[in-house]
Amino acid sequence: MMHSPLQLSRQYPQKRAFITGAASGLGEALALQLASEGWQIGITDINEADLQKVAAKISQKGGKPLVYIFDVSDHIEYAHVADDFLEKAGGIDILFNNAGVGDGGKLGEYSLENWAWMIGINQMGVIYGCHYFVPAMKAQKSGCIISTASAAAIANAPQMGAYNVTKAAVLSLSETLKTELYEDNIKVCCVMPWFFKTNIIQHARGSEKTKRMGQKSIEEATLSADEVAQIILREAGKGKFHIIITRQAKRMWWIKRLFPSYFFKIIRKFVLKKEQELERDLAKENKAGLSVLEKNK
Repeated sequence: MMHSPLQLSRQYPQKRAFITGAASGLGEALALQLASEGWQIGITDINEADLQKVAAKISQKGGKPLVYIFDVSDHIEYAHVADDFLEKAGGIDILFNNAGVGDGGKLGEYSLENWAWMIGINQMGVIYGCHYFVPAMKAQKSGCIISTASAAAIANAPQMGAYNVTKAAVLSLSETLKTELYEDNIKVCCVMPWFFKTNIIQHARGSEKTKRMGQKSIEEATLSADEVAQIILREAGKGKFHIIITRQAKRMWWIKRLFPSYFFKIIRKFVLKKEQELERDLAKENKAGLSVLEKNK
């Protein structure tokens, strides 16, 4: 599926975007698709080596990269970065609050330190981005805020409490800003995808079981980061607020609203199925490992 973000380019002819979490996955895909339209793009991440590679790709495609290596949970550093980008770019047209980490664990078992880490990146990073860039958008009387939440914002699976809370917060903030910034001509979009091929759990700190379940769901996903980026840019260009991606996510969205009791049964069934699949995989791996040991005796 080929798609150009031309509609957004027409709406924002100065073509200035700021993307967090741009060293790989969805952030990289968004940056490269905008680069092909000649956008000036502030790209951020904590992975300097990969971010520099993305910067080179942006330049090759005709875009202009501005590289920032920092952690979005650091509000002091974020303030310096935002000021620098606004000065060099002369303003901002699209803010992509995309940086995020995936992880999970049961309440009481998932440490408070991990909770703080998750909230700092997934939730506060989005708040900081809005806090530092919205004043410039208000002064311009134009702009667009696109924040990456997740289907987890509406489908709160067990053992994913910290992640669910942060993604629900992104949805809540987006809904608040939708009306709060309407008179300033600032558009707001909240992206809620189901699993797609990305590396969001690369920094996971939770249990090995949770990591394995998450990785398996990602590996089984059919959509790539490039395809998700295409959908986001197309729907954002249309001015759509809720950008819900994949049939599974849309199904969850409607079932929760129309049949809430049934919805929770579906969630329990889904998680139980994933746990059973993981147990079978682990059993196969253990059996294979024992066979190797027997052969090597």
